[in-house]
Parts: sequence; C-alpha cells; structure tokens
Amino acid sequence: MLAVCATAAQAEDCRLALVLAMDVSSSVDAAEDALQRGGLAAALIAPEVQTAFFAAPQPVALAVYEWSGRWNQELLLDWRLIKTPADLLAAAEIIARSERSQTESPTALGHALGYGAGLLDRAPPCLFKTLDMAGDGRNNEGYGPRIAYRHFDYGSVTVNGLVVNGADFEGEIELIPYYRENVLHGPGAFLEIAQGFEDYERAMRRKLERELRPRVIGALPAPHNSGSPG
Repeated sequence: MLAVCATAAQAEDCRLALVLAMDVSSSVDAAEDALQRGGLAAALIAPEVQTAFFAAPQPVALAVYEWSGRWNQELLLDWRLIKTPADLLAAAEIIARSERSQTESPTALGHALGYGAGLLDRAPPCLFKTLDMAGDGRNNEGYGPRIAYRHFDYGSVTVNGLVVNGADFEGEIELIPYYRENVLHGPGAFLEIAQGFEDYERAMRRKLERELRPRVIGALPAPHNSGSPG
C-alpha cells in the first residue's frame, strides 16, 4: 500500500474534487437552514478541517450547491482550488453570506444527484471525486437515488451522506437505513449523523476531516457506517 503522495498525484492538478450538497427542502425551516448554512461555513474553517485540507501537497477542489425539488438546485460556490487558508476562508464566507433560494419544494434526492453528476463532469482534473449528500428526509419527488446511479456517471465517484436525525416523522428508524441503502455509493462511502440541526456543525467537521485525509492507494474500502458524536 502506498500513501497518496508525490508519485501518485504528481500528474493531477488536485487530489480530491469535493462537492457539498445542502438540503433546503420544505422540511427545513428558516432557523434550521441558518444552523446548517452557518454550520457548514464554520466547519470549513475549523482547525482540524484546515489541517485536513492542507495535509498533502496537492490542493482540494471544492464546490457547494443547495437542493430540494426536482428543478430546484442552486450553485452556491463554483469549483475553486483551495490552495491556501485564505482560499478556504473566502469559500466559507461565500457560504455564510449565501441566501436560501426557495422554501416550498419537496425532497428530490435523485434529481439532486443528477445535478451533482453534471457539476462533477466539469470538475478540475483530480485524483478522486466525492459528493456529500446532506439531508433530513427521504426522496418524495421524481426519481430516487438508485435510478440516478443507473442513469448518471458515478462510476468513479464516492457519495457520502450526512443525515440530520430527529425529524418528527423520519427519525433514526427510517432515515438512517434509507441513506445507507440508497444514497451511499462507491468505495469507502460512509454516513455521518447529526442529532438535529444544532449538531450539524459538529457532524460536518467530523465528516470533512475524515474524507479530506489523503487516501491510501490499494487499501480495502471501508464498510458503510455511521458516525457518532465525538
């Protein structure tokens, strides 16, 4: 096994193209949206996440979008190479200042994955590609994640999940297994769990730190699992 370092990544412009997808469907109220938007911005500049971003010579390419209904995806941050802490701070500030595009649409996970596939198609050349699908509900409009994976090119993409647990009707009993069985995709895919939107920042920090670590080439994929508070 060889660490991802000079020999493996010298031919690439970056080591990881990372897309963060944020749920703004109607089940997310204004206070919850503020918690996740602010939580994502804060997580990006947390010390442990900054360390992970700059743990290898090759930079990370970052993009962020929000999603809800089948026609409701909004790009918040277009592809940006994160080469310095100043680049990361600027990206976090864009997320912190962003405004929610709409409030009344349902949860179209499959369409959100379709949008993410298009975004990844025009990513800078990177050694790996990862999409993070964060949400607090199951698909309830349009085609679901399994159909999206059959129709869009996710062959070289890992899709991780961040479940916001605690919705009145879709808590741990349903939503966590749903994400494990339908949303997680690709080698080493994993699930992180936020216990309510108040826990979003902690869960996002934990997830980013894990997926930004330089990968090991030839390692066995990690099993799908969920995170726990820590």
